[in-house]
Amino acid sequence: MKTLKDVKVGEAATVAKLHGEGPVKRRIMDMGITKGTEIFVRKVAPLGDPMELNIRGYELSIRKADAEMIEVQ
Repeated sequence: MKTLKDVKVGEAATVAKLHGEGPVKRRIMDMGITKGTEIFVRKVAPLGDPMELNIRGYELSIRKADAEMIEVQ
């Protein structure tokens, strides 16, 4: 299982499945991360947290802990 956390800078991935429960999963979905969405990893902070993504035409920063809940292809 490959998660968004494993995607390298400059690579793109497609969301396969969201893990997590209740409000955490809802928050991820509210940010526009849903099944089938393509995500491009733009940058990762020097210490590894957070990640900057391009998704649905906008830039989004998420924590590595949240990125682990997003399974990608």
